[in-house]
Amino acid sequence: MQLEVAAHAGFCMGVRRAVEAAWKVAESGKPACTLGELIHNPQVVRTLGEQGVPVVDDPDRADGRLVLIRSHGVSPDVLQQLRNAGSDILDLTCPFVDRLHRIVRSHSADGTPVILVGERDHPEVQGTAGWAQGPVYVVDTVSDAEQLPEMEQALACVQTTFPMDRWLAVLEVLRRKVQRLAEQCTICSATATRQQEAMELASRADAMVVIGGRKSANTHKLYEACAQRCPNTILVETAAEIPHDFIRSEFTTIGITAGASTPDDQLKEAVTIMTDIENKTQEVAAEAVEAAVEAAEEVQEVKEPLEDAKKDFMAAVDETLVRIRPGQTVTGTVVQITEDEVCVNIGFKSDGLIKKTDLAQEDVKLGDEIEVEVVKVNDGEGNVILSQRNIVNRKAWEALMAKNDAGEYVDGVGKEAVKGGLLADVGGVRAFVPASQIAPRYVERIGDFVGKEMKLKIIEVDKQKKRIVCSRKAVIIEEAAARKKEAWDRLEEGYIIHGIVRRLTDFGAFVDVGGVDGLVHITDLSWGRIKHPSEVVKPGQEVDVQILSLDRERERIQLGLKQLTPKPWDNATEKYPVGAIVEGKVVRITTFGAFVELEPGLDGLVHISQCALTKIAKVEDAVQVGEIRRVKVLNVDTEAKRISLSIRQVLEEEAEEVSGEELEFDENQPVVSLDTDEPAAVVEEAAEAVEAVEEIAEAIEEAAPEA
Repeated sequence: MQLEVAAHAGFCMGVRRAVEAAWKVAESGKPACTLGELIHNPQVVRTLGEQGVPVVDDPDRADGRLVLIRSHGVSPDVLQQLRNAGSDILDLTCPFVDRLHRIVRSHSADGTPVILVGERDHPEVQGTAGWAQGPVYVVDTVSDAEQLPEMEQALACVQTTFPMDRWLAVLEVLRRKVQRLAEQCTICSATATRQQEAMELASRADAMVVIGGRKSANTHKLYEACAQRCPNTILVETAAEIPHDFIRSEFTTIGITAGASTPDDQLKEAVTIMTDIENKTQEVAAEAVEAAVEAAEEVQEVKEPLEDAKKDFMAAVDETLVRIRPGQTVTGTVVQITEDEVCVNIGFKSDGLIKKTDLAQEDVKLGDEIEVEVVKVNDGEGNVILSQRNIVNRKAWEALMAKNDAGEYVDGVGKEAVKGGLLADVGGVRAFVPASQIAPRYVERIGDFVGKEMKLKIIEVDKQKKRIVCSRKAVIIEEAAARKKEAWDRLEEGYIIHGIVRRLTDFGAFVDVGGVDGLVHITDLSWGRIKHPSEVVKPGQEVDVQILSLDRERERIQLGLKQLTPKPWDNATEKYPVGAIVEGKVVRITTFGAFVELEPGLDGLVHISQCALTKIAKVEDAVQVGEIRRVKVLNVDTEAKRISLSIRQVLEEEAEEVSGEELEFDENQPVVSLDTDEPAAVVEEAAEAVEAVEEIAEAIEEAAPEA
């Protein structure tokens, strides 16, 4: 008899994630509870309760403890009720269910009705309905769908564990009922795979055992699907419930599958118990044979003339004591070695032959005990054909399936580029990687991956041909998602973190801060005005930035670079005291003066009256944009963020230094002399006064009679 366990039996990803998180909480000793049963498995729920994580059915009974939200999820109202009660929340909602919640919330934001296909009383359906912001209709069957009113538009989505065939049947009715129907198939891919795999196994098995909680809708759907294809199907909650008379001699294959809430240890226990039952059956048969032998020996002692008959009987019994079948693993002794074959005594009526090409170990010697697999009991000439290579391949396959069951990645090496993809060797097993699954983007030269080691995820299994289909793309995407989540978990507003500038745009620079990119807007790069980010940073440059804001829902990070440098105005009084002469760059010209940049973010005004030694009509007559000019600080007002500067006073002082005496100017070009500590306002007023005097003088000259 052969026991075959479905590859995707037992915990799904969402349930495994929830249970592992719950165990960590239990080990921490922190007061905690689960809102409703964490999973549909009474043994797991009971054990968690014993470890200090009991079940509460009402949010008000959480009593301030850490509340674990089960994988089925809950409505926003329940989450808010927990927060209002002062409870911390550990949300263990399955990622597929969380995606369903987000779809419902997004599509119903404008009041669009939601048609939720699923079991009305299921916790997942009840929780999902709470995320709708408009009317919600829950339908389970085609008949329910027929009862819906005609609608202009609606969203149709489905419970993640709902059977695919029933969803498609209901969808046909909804397409007639709704003029504009938005269809979202939210069935978990693992659920669909599990159901399809179980049905295929049930179709070729003599009997099926389905393990899972009796309250689990997922488990009941598995049982119903298997029972339709295999009449000898039983549903048990634990391995101990398997009847001892369930295994019959006429069964050659018994299949085992399990619901998404069934732990690995319960699945392994079922296999162990069924194996024990089979062994006991064989022991009973062996005891019967032994009894027959003893009886024959007693007859021999009494009846000497039957000696020859006894020998024939014993020979027949000996043949029955060693039974072999194809696929069986046995241990034998090497009794002969030829050029092409090795002869092995396996205790059968005839020795077994194994070709040297089927040997896994090359240094076999006479008398060695080796483990072999029976390929054929009789090759037509009475020979037993053995193989050692098959055992190695089978163990490699079993190890591979164990990793697949555990959701682990596997290591492979590209072997050959073929039409449609890449052939790879994964632990001695042939694997096919479709071209679309080699990388997230289109791969033009598949041959570049030949000989390359790669991490793969098994996405399809062919047990009959012992072949698998793998994806390198899925590994890259999942690892990137994990890195992104880890990076987001480390980020908090106000943190100063190290990053690398990845690319520049006209509006800012994108900085990689450990797996995710944040934007430093052009206004946050420098305290001064810049035309392009390249004036401050370059791609590949390492920088420290401050997190200004985080939008986790939209995955946006606002960063700042200038925030890590002092604000120019904070110490402007100390750096630029009144009377100091400094250099600056003319950055802007207006009708009333020129703005000079003393440093990024710190500009001062040179009034038109302070641009030259003589009166000028336009600022451009004295200075030009881009010039570096020496200026004198007249006044600094940090609160108003204004600095008054003078070019004129610098020129006066330079002229005095050259001549060593006071400058004399033409009386027709009057100059107002000001103290260096006089404010800019006084300077401007003085300039205006001079201008007024000149205008009066001109008027008097025009009005006077000619001499």
